[in-house]
Amino acid sequence: MANEDQPKPASEERDSVQNVNWNDFRDHLSTADKEGHRVWLYPRKPRGRYYLARLWVSFGLIAVMFAGPFIHINGNPLLMINLPERRFSILGVIFWPQDNLIFAFGFLLFLTGIAVFTAAFGRLWCGWTCPQTVMMEMVFRRIEYWIEGDAPAQRALDRAPWSARKIFQKLAKHGLFLGLSFVIGNTLLAYIIGSDALLKIIRDNPASHLTGLTFMGLFTLLFYGIFARFREQACTFICPYGRFQSTLLDENTIVVAYDYKRGEKRGPLRRSQTAAERKTSGAGDCVDCHQCVAVCPTGIDIRNGTQMECVNCTACIDACDNVMTKIGRPRGLIRFASLNGIEKGERLRVTPRLIGYCTVLLLLGLGLVTLLLTRSDVDTALLRAPGGLFQTSPDGRISNLYLLKLTNKTHHDMPVELKLENIDGTLSVFGGQAVVPGEQQIESSVLVEIAPDQLASGNTPLVVGVYSGGKRLDTVKTIFIGPRR
Repeated sequence: MANEDQPKPASEERDSVQNVNWNDFRDHLSTADKEGHRVWLYPRKPRGRYYLARLWVSFGLIAVMFAGPFIHINGNPLLMINLPERRFSILGVIFWPQDNLIFAFGFLLFLTGIAVFTAAFGRLWCGWTCPQTVMMEMVFRRIEYWIEGDAPAQRALDRAPWSARKIFQKLAKHGLFLGLSFVIGNTLLAYIIGSDALLKIIRDNPASHLTGLTFMGLFTLLFYGIFARFREQACTFICPYGRFQSTLLDENTIVVAYDYKRGEKRGPLRRSQTAAERKTSGAGDCVDCHQCVAVCPTGIDIRNGTQMECVNCTACIDACDNVMTKIGRPRGLIRFASLNGIEKGERLRVTPRLIGYCTVLLLLGLGLVTLLLTRSDVDTALLRAPGGLFQTSPDGRISNLYLLKLTNKTHHDMPVELKLENIDGTLSVFGGQAVVPGEQQIESSVLVEIAPDQLASGNTPLVVGVYSGGKRLDTVKTIFIGPRR
């Protein structure tokens, strides 16, 4: 019997480690060398119809992102996620933590929507609408092109010795990166605390907000680090969406794909070679110019097939289309297509899996609409005062003290009246009739007095109706404690 504790021979130890084939893209990352060091990418500036379309989409999204906290509907922000105060504004409607079921349905709807969209159209979200990609490629990368030039100029600048010109360019670029990161950090803060609170902090004495300023400085450095150094690594190593790609895509999913049937066998185009001569020689339309690789922000070669790093930004489509136009060949060697579309010439097909996703999406959507339409105008919490026991008044009536919390979900002030529904007795709200301001919460104390003959021994169930203008808005149940018999 072999001794398991005995050390393995050195040769066997070496064999247990998989050798890396550096000619196979599946064996290594395009952004790491053989020693494991990062390979810095210098993607060329894309030019073409898809890049122009992405540019306009990005400008619209960036405008919405920066203007969002300052747009108000019915006096409320377009979007606000105020976690400290547990107050959320979506399209000008205030939601509270009590709306947790609506949030749960909304979150599931969002996740299912991503799954459906990805199953049909791949990672279009990543390349066209993801905030990280939009800010990186359409803001920070364009600043880099503006100051340092296109990829060859950037590469030459980094290799050049330090000079006054290089120092000026680097300071200008990173100074703008830091400034923009500070603006992004403040914008995100406005989404949390609201634009009014942010403007008040800005106008106030900075010495009064040293803790907040410290955190803002840290967030600024975080965003600067992401956009100045981390870049495509955020998509490759951090974002979980790319990891789900293999489970969501199938052979009918539309992705950015290379038409290998038309492109292979790839090879350089000889001068004065016609398309017919090239076809006769067995060569395809791909002239192996590597322009699709040169513009890729994640450094992959799309001709190797769909890969985890591909964010469907379409830069390779533009680069390839430009080359095809120059050599007189049809565009679309790299295009939006499915695997079956390239192999069998099939169009987008609705698969049973896609139907299943859409059914779940529809059910969740109906559930969310139902919850929104049946959402109560007021939310009531009635809890017994902590540690409180029942009291007996001189006339023999038994009383319990409760804590009342009322949340008004409407935009207008609401007078609220509470009534006992299942038992005779008196219910008194301290301070008189409660009036809840629009989209606000109030807390008060409530005293309930009931005659002993109305009570069961020990605990008696209590049902309290919440009324406004004679209309019952809500019903809450609690327990009334009395003496045991």
